[in-house]
Amino acid sequence: MSNGNFQSLIEKISRSSGLKEEEIAEKINLKQQKISGMISREGAAQIIAAELGVSLENEKSKIIEIVPGMRRVNVVGNVINISPVRSFVRNGQASKVANIVIADDTSNIKVVLWDANHIELIETGKISVGTSVEISNGSTRGNEIHLGSFSEFRQSSETFSSLMTKKVFKEKNISDFEISDNAKTRAFVVQVFEPKFFNVCGECKKSVVSEADGFVCKEHGKVVPERRALMNIVLDDGTETIRTVLFHEKLGQMGVSADGEFSAQKKQEILGKEMIFYGNVKTNKFFNNPEFVIEEVEEINVDEILNRLENEK
Repeated sequence: MSNGNFQSLIEKISRSSGLKEEEIAEKINLKQQKISGMISREGAAQIIAAELGVSLENEKSKIIEIVPGMRRVNVVGNVINISPVRSFVRNGQASKVANIVIADDTSNIKVVLWDANHIELIETGKISVGTSVEISNGSTRGNEIHLGSFSEFRQSSETFSSLMTKKVFKEKNISDFEISDNAKTRAFVVQVFEPKFFNVCGECKKSVVSEADGFVCKEHGKVVPERRALMNIVLDDGTETIRTVLFHEKLGQMGVSADGEFSAQKKQEILGKEMIFYGNVKTNKFFNNPEFVIEEVEEINVDEILNRLENEK
């Protein structure tokens, strides 16, 4: 959550509790210290609100204000994407799940539908891409809204003059990263690993198997493969380190050729470099720890940073 949105959270608590914003901020800081920094400031704010008898979750939120751990999410958004409904069997019972993405003028978020009545609205076309919807009594899991049988999901008459359809990256310290975060962080490259190369199907981009007479894709059979690359680096922003992965098309943003050439000189050029990284936090299934999948790399613009600091004074 950006500073502006965090301030908005403090203002809501202040309005409902009658306490000054400075008092709320101090309580949040003390709560974080008491839990030894094991909780984000947004999480600490949720706890303080509950202690003061303030229910943030009964208010209608803008999407950018939604944070992990909210138990009663109320929000209005426009549907900008619908994934195919999936069927599965759990405990011997057939069930369905649907994923959609909604947007408002501040951000966008994935919504997971588990209730058959909600899913039917999607299947029958009563709610489709372009429909405004109102959600009540949802809950967040990571950075997703999940709707169960006690949640409400219905059409809304609310319209939006603009929609934030691009992926929104929230500026965060690495120590505050949570799984499924779309995060932006400014950090130093402290470790660089050699690029790894592999082959994928030219049609579906999935991995292929090398056989005596060529490469075979499970879906498309014998194919002419595409050579792809990935590289791992470790970032450090002063709060924590995290292992990251850059895939083929992103290597060029680090000045690395994706054709297999990686000199010792190029490695030294990258080591110690400070840049701005955008990506998604996922669980590395092999190591069972968080991993930052980088989607964009940006050079630091010193003049822009100085201007921003000047404007914040």
